[in-house]
Amino acid sequence: MAEFVIRLADERGHVQEQIQAAATADELRQRFTQAGYYVYSVKPRGLTGSARKTKLEMFLIFNQQFLTLIKAGLPILGSLEMLAKQQKNAIFSGQLQNVAARVRTGEPVSAAFEAQGGFPLMYTTTLLAGERSGNLEEVLGRYLSFQRVSLSFRKKLKASLIYPSVLVFLVITMFIFMITFVVPQFAKLYDQIGSKLPAITLFMLALGQAAQHYLLYIVPAAALIGFLLWKWSKTDGGSERIDSVRIRLPIFGNIWLKYQVAMFARTLSTLLTGGIPLVPSLETAARTITSRRIGKAVAASVVSVREGKGLAKSLEATGVFPELSTEMIEVGESTGALPQMLNSVAEFFEEDVQTALTTAMNLIEPAILIVMGVVVLTILIALYLPIFSMGNSTSLGG
Repeated sequence: MAEFVIRLADERGHVQEQIQAAATADELRQRFTQAGYYVYSVKPRGLTGSARKTKLEMFLIFNQQFLTLIKAGLPILGSLEMLAKQQKNAIFSGQLQNVAARVRTGEPVSAAFEAQGGFPLMYTTTLLAGERSGNLEEVLGRYLSFQRVSLSFRKKLKASLIYPSVLVFLVITMFIFMITFVVPQFAKLYDQIGSKLPAITLFMLALGQAAQHYLLYIVPAAALIGFLLWKWSKTDGGSERIDSVRIRLPIFGNIWLKYQVAMFARTLSTLLTGGIPLVPSLETAARTITSRRIGKAVAASVVSVREGKGLAKSLEATGVFPELSTEMIEVGESTGALPQMLNSVAEFFEEDVQTALTTAMNLIEPAILIVMGVVVLTILIALYLPIFSMGNSTSLGG
């Protein structure tokens, strides 16, 4: 007998996590399902969840092919085995082969994918809902639509940030080049001349000499600091602190908040449309949100919803969600069209984020160019000022 961690909910939506002994995960799942519980997940005790995540684009292509084969009438097991052989990525192919092997022994598809540890929680939850409703094709189709829209939106955001990122990189590169290469050349020249130099020139020469001497130490130190910050950002405290700072940023903090609200609304809408109850859907959405602050707010709202309060009022009580989003959700609740209204919330905030980001980029790009010009001009003035001064002194002396 092995020990498993089972996460489940009773008929009133009360979510709990237990450690139970069973021969297999499937046996434990069936035991609680027959007892009337809604089982979210069954994992071997001590599973770290460190499996490598699958690339989203590759995962979407697989699911599109998987859905097409199922619609064509092919068995699920045969479809999985066929697609596993076609994958060029060895890791992903191995995962699919393991899924097929588990399905061959009678394990549900959702549990087989969940056992891999590298697939999105929303995906395995969606598969579970499809299995329970007997409509896997429709549920999988909705998940694909959700991911395509989300991926397209993320690509648009990344495209908006490419040009400003290139400009920032050029500014930093130019500054490093001038400080470490150009400035030391002028330092040699002025050492030979031996004349008195202006304060700004002395400062620039000292900066260049320091950069040249300590560059071999600065680069590894910066890399080490960057690595430590990255590791810290992966911890609960670090990620929460970084998210808190990110949300407080002027302009971009509000954009980030709206983007997370849009992702939450679209995720929750997809789960509800797939037939998953509200409380389990909220639990899943809270765990799939990138922002720790939003995720905690959603998790806190679950308690209120379980007590019978409306979703809109529960989210509003957290003080995190924009007023417009809770008002729209309240309308959806009162009209019985919550999934459709959540989609409208997502579309509205996605468009708002795109517009705000475009406006911000239009303001930032000239600002970066101005900073680049000021930096270069300051360095050139500091370096050439003594030459101009000597030229004026020579002409006056003549």
